Amino acid sequence: MTKITFFKKNNLIVGLEVSGHTGKDDYGKDLLCCQISTVSQLAIVGVEEVLNCNAFHEISDGYLKLTVDEKVAKDERVQTIFLTCLESLKSIVMEEKKYAKLEVKNV
Repeated sequence: MTKITFFKKNNLIVGLEVSGHTGKDDYGKDLLCCQISTVSQLAIVGVEEVLNCNAFHEISDGYLKLTVDEKVAKDERVQTIFLTCLESLKSIVMEEKKYAKLEVKNV
């Protein structure tokens, strides 16, 4: 199962973490896992490469984390990227509760 967590602080999204493989299909053929990975990696590219904002990211097999400090999170463009990613992932996992879970946590 893949666990997706968005982190909010003072009503701003300050990061996301994705861990685990969905297990819906064989490794390398799992389209659900691919969709989740692609959307999550787009958040990293958007924040770091397109907006050129300072952020921390970590990627390894079955794991991705992206965080920004509160000053960066106040940028409306950063929030747009995070919110787009959140809504995209919600729509992807909506019918896949057996394979993926999404939550938003206040930190």
